[in-house]
Amino acid sequence: MHIMEGFLPAGHALAWTCVSAPFVVLGARSMKRILAERPEARLNIAASAGFTFVLSALKLPSVSGSCSHPTGTALGAMQFGPGIMAVIGAIVLLFQALLLAHGGLSTLGANIFSMAIAGPWVAFGVWKLAGRLGAPAALAVFLSAFLGDLSTYLVTSFQLALAFPDAQSGFGGAFAKFAGIFAITQLPLAVAEGLVTVVVMNALQARNVQVEGAKA
Repeated sequence: MHIMEGFLPAGHALAWTCVSAPFVVLGARSMKRILAERPEARLNIAASAGFTFVLSALKLPSVSGSCSHPTGTALGAMQFGPGIMAVIGAIVLLFQALLLAHGGLSTLGANIFSMAIAGPWVAFGVWKLAGRLGAPAALAVFLSAFLGDLSTYLVTSFQLALAFPDAQSGFGGAFAKFAGIFAITQLPLAVAEGLVTVVVMNALQARNVQVEGAKA
């Protein structure tokens, strides 16, 4: 999903940066509050950041100017809420752009919005909804990670279609084209991410780790 350096028109890149910035600022405040109230949460936050970094670095070729990979953002969203994932995701994406040439600095705002904001909020919403509906915890975790992953790619498709509408069918045709190509590679990756996240969450719960907002 990482949109590569220089791929978006300058106006689009700037607009996505402006949209993402407030979420990162609010996420930093949320993280500061969590760490002040629960200093022991440092290890779990670090584990969530590492999980996101490793999974999102496993990229496969996909849509031109972008790629496919798991995101790993649902794990942190389920433990601490979606707010801090904007900060964690921004840090992960910045390091990947600088160290791995994965994504770019000019497209950082767009990538933050799709992977670190939209995906975690969807994952958190699905996690809470599944809990209220009485779904088994493992199913709630799977659906949270699976749909959080897919929503990231729908947002990336939206971003690309907005920047590069089809000459004949416009935005709608371009969105269908980008989302359709992503679906070929992303559906199996999203299933795999859901299963891996269930295993990791089970391991955390086995260690009696407190999971915020995770009363699914």
